[in-house]
Amino acid sequence: MQLQEMLYTQGFGIRRVCSGLVQQGWVQLWNPKGNEWEQVLDSTLEIDTEGLRFKVQGVEWAYHQLGYVLLNKPAGTECSQKPSAHPSIYTLLPPPLRQRPNKGAIQGVQAVGRLDQDTTGLLLLSDDGQFIHRMSSPKKHVSKVYRVTCKHPVDGKQMQRLLDGVVLDDDPKPVKAAACEQVDSHVLDLTLTEGKYHQVKRMLAAVGNRVEGLHRWKMGGLVLPQDLAPGQWRWLTAEDLALLKPGK
Repeated sequence: MQLQEMLYTQGFGIRRVCSGLVQQGWVQLWNPKGNEWEQVLDSTLEIDTEGLRFKVQGVEWAYHQLGYVLLNKPAGTECSQKPSAHPSIYTLLPPPLRQRPNKGAIQGVQAVGRLDQDTTGLLLLSDDGQFIHRMSSPKKHVSKVYRVTCKHPVDGKQMQRLLDGVVLDDDPKPVKAAACEQVDSHVLDLTLTEGKYHQVKRMLAAVGNRVEGLHRWKMGGLVLPQDLAPGQWRWLTAEDLALLKPGK
């Protein structure tokens, strides 16, 4: 793959822009044999992308054929490219992640499902359409665990109703929690395998309670890292992706 083409696939702009970055001396490649960074001025240089590390304008990147990203979503942000009242989560990501091309169009990574503006925690983003579908489809039964802070004390009767299933106003079929564990008098961990509009809030309302705080901290076997502060992101590793397979 030519260097300018690699930069294009990684979201650094159209090919002409990527070629200009190289020709202006803004791109460096890591030479593992020499254990040093080397400036490259030939945008048509053929490179091997396996294990590739490179710098653009002094910022280091690693090559990713497809992007899989974990974001610790802060409160007061919307999972939309065109937010209505709050900042978009996409403003928390660097431009290359927002500009990764997909099927000839500049689309960038997309949120895997959505969290309400006041909901915090684990949010996945990707430019892999099959991955997004697999993580979002209720048929795949990928579990999502929410730490729910309630206005009123949680009792055993409410928890059992959540497990047995409650009817929401737009769906006659009962919606069940896959698991429900009390953490404190007003706090529980609720596990779901499907996602409906305001589902957790509506389920708690159906059993006579009210959600005061909502934080997603686990998907499948993947737990939100404690050292990832609200608003921060990181690439998902192969180990992370393995933890997101159905059944984990």
